[in-house]
Amino acid sequence: MPADSNIQIESVLQEERIFHPSTEAQKQARIKGIDEYRKMFKLADADPDAFWAKAAKEELHWFEPFTKVLDWSNPPFAKWFTDGKTNLSFNCLDRHLLNGNSNKEAIIWEGEPGDIRKFTYKELHSEVCKTSNALKSLGIRKGDLVALYMPMVPEAAIAMLACARIGAPHSVVFGGFSSEALRDRLNDGEAKLVITADGGFRKDKTISLKPSVDAALDNNSCPSVKSVLVVKRTKEEVSIKPGRDYWWHEIVPSQSEECPALPMDSEDRLFVLYTSGSTGKPKGVVHTTAGYNLWSHLTFKWIFDIRDEDVYWCTADVGWITGHSYIVYGPLSNGATTLMYEGVPRPSNPGAFWEVIEKHNVSIFYTAPTAIRAFMKTGRTLPDSYNLESLRLIGTVGEPINPEAWMWYRDVIGRNNCPVVDTWWQTETGGVMISPLPGATPTKPGSATLPLPGIQADIVNAEGDPVAADEGGYLVIRKPWPGMMRTVHGDPKRFRESYWEFIKPDDGSLIYFAGDGARRDKDGYFWVMGRVDDVINVSGHRLGTMEIESALVSHSSVSEAAVVGRVDQIKGEAIVAFVTLENSSNSSDALSNELKEHVGKEIGVIARPAEIKFTDALPKTRSGKIMRRLLRSLASGKEVTGDTSTLEDVSVLEKLRS
Repeated sequence: MPADSNIQIESVLQEERIFHPSTEAQKQARIKGIDEYRKMFKLADADPDAFWAKAAKEELHWFEPFTKVLDWSNPPFAKWFTDGKTNLSFNCLDRHLLNGNSNKEAIIWEGEPGDIRKFTYKELHSEVCKTSNALKSLGIRKGDLVALYMPMVPEAAIAMLACARIGAPHSVVFGGFSSEALRDRLNDGEAKLVITADGGFRKDKTISLKPSVDAALDNNSCPSVKSVLVVKRTKEEVSIKPGRDYWWHEIVPSQSEECPALPMDSEDRLFVLYTSGSTGKPKGVVHTTAGYNLWSHLTFKWIFDIRDEDVYWCTADVGWITGHSYIVYGPLSNGATTLMYEGVPRPSNPGAFWEVIEKHNVSIFYTAPTAIRAFMKTGRTLPDSYNLESLRLIGTVGEPINPEAWMWYRDVIGRNNCPVVDTWWQTETGGVMISPLPGATPTKPGSATLPLPGIQADIVNAEGDPVAADEGGYLVIRKPWPGMMRTVHGDPKRFRESYWEFIKPDDGSLIYFAGDGARRDKDGYFWVMGRVDDVINVSGHRLGTMEIESALVSHSSVSEAAVVGRVDQIKGEAIVAFVTLENSSNSSDALSNELKEHVGKEIGVIARPAEIKFTDALPKTRSGKIMRRLLRSLASGKEVTGDTSTLEDVSVLEKLRS
């Protein structure tokens, strides 16, 4: 994080297009129009305790009701609904059985080879109870941390719910992490049990998982781990260590279907999720039971305007917070039908996503801008060959989306008929913080629009003072909210320093700094410009990489772009752009000069790239995020160092090196 107390991010890329909710969408929506949104926002602002108390009482089941809403006596360590008792697994399952929805589909799952499994709420409840009892038979008790290192199979969601049911916090480690990264997380969390699989399927390949667990545990490297529970997915030969390793299919199915949900204190740990991409010791983000449940529930309900007949699909992996909040907990807490898909578009099936939408009549589709830009590169012929008429709402998550990708998404996938909800949030926030509401918010391509009710977002300078309209600054949250992370596991000092002390207002107050730069336009709309450490300082002008990338992608020849800085003796930093082209375009010096001129025209000469590097693909993690750290090293001619285990395709890095 930069230490310059006078940092400001310049923002000059303008977007004038605006799209209003249709009359039909407004009539059918839960929040009907911008006036209703503003009324909710004002209520939350005027009396936060009353607003959150009403929501918690109406939306969640409580074994014991709370009397205290927020304890902020020791900021930044918040406590919500402290004397109440609830259980997230009960809220996701049991209450829907009691409400007569036993036979509604809870999870639709499709594997990459095409196998399909479906679970009603009654069936899912049964599987979760049996798994909870299996965990108890392996010695797991309330407070014991259970690590999951899983492919995208139903057992991953079942295991999460089973842990929550018996009060055992879980820590899901994305299956793309190396054995070393897994070991670090197991040791930091002092995990007692690991749930894994022999492997999974991805991009027409078999991905091994159990061998990585064996390597992580080798030579007693993780002394806290006593047992490993293994799902048979790929039927690969794997080693099973007697007394430590157990097959899921040998111990779970025989368990009792009865396992009452344990009443949990509101502030009992629900899960620890380690943020990816950081150097040094992994940072375990801690979320607790009631506040996280409420926020994931409310945001899912508001943003996706969920209806009883919807089939909802989020393309994320459960190894990330998006999978936690918007594949498992948010949808199931609302009694929705959530789709899980093991695969991704791949050589044998480039239209996989559109096939899934057509086959399962998906009505709500939530994916990453990275995926959308990849779709743009292949053109609209492929999605146009599928029936996507079931879609009524589409959304984006994971990073800011450039306006041209937003427009393509709305036009080609949404047929100019689906509201686009561009959401901003983080692992640390627990759920979405800034987003359009489909029946209420006029949208602008590339803008996450307005904060949700109860979220006091602002754009400030390093002293914590609000900046003027269209002036770049730091994106902060001024007041606590129920879904906020509670601490960094085992390191409260790091929690305070990382998130609450970077910006120091003169009055001594604490405000949450998200790590992102942003601006707010004259209409109050938020435009997220990327991480502040993804800011390039050119001759004293601090430029957000996101806006330069958006300008590049607005050129008809460009499919995707990533912008980084390299040291320049005169300017301080020079802009280097890595660019992938549309299929019909060819790289050349002429095109390079044309793109430089295009950026200069769109933003200004100060943003003109010093160098354009054409590439067939960009280095991305398996969750779809561009690894700009690697690009910065390459642009500067330095050796690429650090963990590259999460790279989707290592060959991309080798090609860039050459």
